Amino acid sequence: MHMENKFETNAIRTQLERTKNLEHSVPMYMTSSFVFEDAEDMRASFAEEKERNVYSRYSNPNTSEFIEKVCQMEGAENGFAFASGMAAVFSTLAALLDSGDHVLSARSIFGSTHSLFTNFFPKWNIDHSYFKIDDLDGIEALITPKTKIIYAESPTNPGVDILDLEALGKIAKKHNLILVIDNCFASPYLQQPIKFGADLVIHSGTKLMDGQGRVLAGVTVGKKELIDKVYRFSRITGPALSPFNAWVLSKSLETLAVRVDRHCENALKLAEFLEGNEKVNWVKYPFLKSHPKYEIAKKQMKAGGCVVAFEVKGGLEAGQKFFDSIKMLSLSANLGDARSIVTHPASTTHSKLSVEERAETGVTDGMVRVSVGLEHIDDIIADISQALA
Repeated sequence: MHMENKFETNAIRTQLERTKNLEHSVPMYMTSSFVFEDAEDMRASFAEEKERNVYSRYSNPNTSEFIEKVCQMEGAENGFAFASGMAAVFSTLAALLDSGDHVLSARSIFGSTHSLFTNFFPKWNIDHSYFKIDDLDGIEALITPKTKIIYAESPTNPGVDILDLEALGKIAKKHNLILVIDNCFASPYLQQPIKFGADLVIHSGTKLMDGQGRVLAGVTVGKKELIDKVYRFSRITGPALSPFNAWVLSKSLETLAVRVDRHCENALKLAEFLEGNEKVNWVKYPFLKSHPKYEIAKKQMKAGGCVVAFEVKGGLEAGQKFFDSIKMLSLSANLGDARSIVTHPASTTHSKLSVEERAETGVTDGMVRVSVGLEHIDDIIADISQALA
């Protein structure tokens, strides 16, 4: 595949070699293992003297095609695909961290990632500190001799705050730290963190990459020597993506650009509508001029993404009334789906956090997270409008 082709072309034209059947669409390789030609082929394959498929826990043609597409999109050297986004987050960090190491993470991260840092990593004597997303100047004071990784999401979940990736990249480089960015809210179409200094980029493929709420997946791409460690850890621990899900995702990536264009167009229109609504306290969307990090969002993103956050006037009670009044939009915890989804983070995804912890991640009682889908924008606005009324 010629790299000089544009993003959309690579997403569609990067394919496995055709079999003797000359199929136009890539087949599914639903096999757990692969056969060897003879004893020497088998020995050389297990000794890693040959690059070939041995077992689908290590690699599979479908997974390899999916990884190759994501690497091209992100400008990455190599990657590994996982059964879910959280498998990617855990395996990537676990592969790179040793007992006694320290992770420096943004405070605004996905709830399960927070649980990883607070509930599970302490078992292996892996420590963490949080920095406030609006205080990047305070990061350096938190770096210790044990710090190995800086970890962040941008845009953040669920508050759609923006972190300056270039600033993070410079800090990581200066202190010789590994910068890991969760890029799933933006998708590789809108933002490529490696350009700004990230060493590894993680996605929950479950979101915009699949785009239709069908399969779970995760992927980590980035520097070859780091991915090699992630691969060796994952090959043994077994969080590999299934060939079927990889096949679905690779197909989905063919339409990523056109889908995300419409998601962003709809989301911006919804955000503008909400900004003028008297039942709403505030609205946050990266490409609204009122967003505190609007200029940084414009610098590092192509468009604002599919998620809009806003606060209903009247707190928890008004928030719950709003959700009970929704007719068309789905009440679900997923995002990046063709169908628009509303979530109440305070009572669902972030309910395990204390009120103080929620406040630190920008989650208020009346906050609503909308994953704006591909329905007609007039219908999306009409449903939200009647629920607010």
